Amino acid sequence: MRRRSRPVRDGELILGRNPVLEVLRAGRRKVRQVLIADGVRETEVLGSIVSLAAGRGVPIGRVGHEVLQGEDGRSHGIGAEADPYPYVALADITLAAAVKGEAPLVLLLDELQDPQNLGTLLRTAEAAGVHGVVLPYRRAVGITPAVVRASAGACEHMLIAAENLAEAIQRLRDDGVLVVGLEPDGARMLEEVELAGPLGLVIGSEGAGLRRLVRERCDILAGLALRGRIGSLNAAVAGSIALYLTWVRRREKAVAIDAPPES
Repeated sequence: MRRRSRPVRDGELILGRNPVLEVLRAGRRKVRQVLIADGVRETEVLGSIVSLAAGRGVPIGRVGHEVLQGEDGRSHGIGAEADPYPYVALADITLAAAVKGEAPLVLLLDELQDPQNLGTLLRTAEAAGVHGVVLPYRRAVGITPAVVRASAGACEHMLIAAENLAEAIQRLRDDGVLVVGLEPDGARMLEEVELAGPLGLVIGSEGAGLRRLVRERCDILAGLALRGRIGSLNAAVAGSIALYLTWVRRREKAVAIDAPPES
């Protein structure tokens, strides 16, 4: 292990044990070095990081805790210097679904600004089997180190495109994908929509919701049926509920297809 006084900052500094582990596990971007703060407690995750780094020929350096201090003011103990996040094209996402023999499931996010909200949605999307995510190429948070940390590294296993969102929606519709915009005052409830087929789910930004042109490009605007006194949910919570409902519907359909015929 080499000791460094500070990291070489020609890439992105990813902080946190799980984010660093997933960056290494995914292997989608080059990791220049792994940094471990002095006195960090040995854990199974740390052992996996060291093992993966050694197997990939990634240098490991020891640093002071101040080198791995995040925006929250505390040291995260583990860091990795990596190349910028590798975005893909929209066609790569639909191709990934086709290769798996599955109906495409695409999450489109309209100008989210909060890294925590984006990270939460990416983590849910990865767990729900989403084939890819589309972000606007401007006026929205991208896949920054803060988002990697907020998603616990889930974004490293996702295909994520940065596109003109309205144009991406139209291309999906041209390919036979039903595009549903999530809105509190949608004309239908989401549970009434066919979610098991080719689907694009659009989530609006915090506060402003869906932009006019994005809203107009959607096939359907649908809301969530809520029982409580609070009339709305934030983007990350609403989107996560919608993704879980979609996953349940698709799983039910797959189970029904695989079930043996009744005798």
